[in-house]
Amino acid sequence: MSRDIASIRKDYSKEELSPEQCHADPLSQFQHWLDEAIAAQVPEPTAMHVATVAADGRPSARLVLLKGIEQQRFVFYTNYDSRKGQQLAGNPFVALTFFWPELERQVRIEGRAEKVAAEISDRYFASRPYQSRLGAWASPQSQAIANKTELITRAAEYGLKFLTEVPRPPHWGGYAVSPERIEFWQGRPSRLHDRVQYVWSNQVWQISRLAP
Repeated sequence: MSRDIASIRKDYSKEELSPEQCHADPLSQFQHWLDEAIAAQVPEPTAMHVATVAADGRPSARLVLLKGIEQQRFVFYTNYDSRKGQQLAGNPFVALTFFWPELERQVRIEGRAEKVAAEISDRYFASRPYQSRLGAWASPQSQAIANKTELITRAAEYGLKFLTEVPRPPHWGGYAVSPERIEFWQGRPSRLHDRVQYVWSNQVWQISRLAP
């Protein structure tokens, strides 16, 4: 290799974190950190790593955008026929990860995903740009296609079909993740990072500090 990547490292020192500093409710704590990431103009502050598990037990991961926190759940939207959609149909448990390196912070979330109500998906879909709505119809997400021309042609065909109003495809909509475990990670010097974990147990959030 042209560079020794094993030697790449950074010492974190911006902030500290303790259970005493955190909100009793992890969703409030998350909102606080998300607001700070947005205020700091972190690139793509709502981008989250979504990990699912296939029927053969193998994990699969990708980045998607968080689109809301509703009723104490993390909401994102996708094609239900996509690889992630098929995996969620077989195993609804997911892991989400947010990483804001500019703030030396990470949030890890584990929980169960379920489809949101159709009217919620309809409302969000209607708020999307026209071309994005056409793309939801045109793209057979995660399936092999012959070339890019095929995709452009399909988009043009749906553009002729839906000149102004584009209805939500039946195969497209939202998932809401109900968290069962949330961890907040704040980078610290000498790799002695601060980790605060919330676990949902007996209808209350149990909070603890974890070793780095």
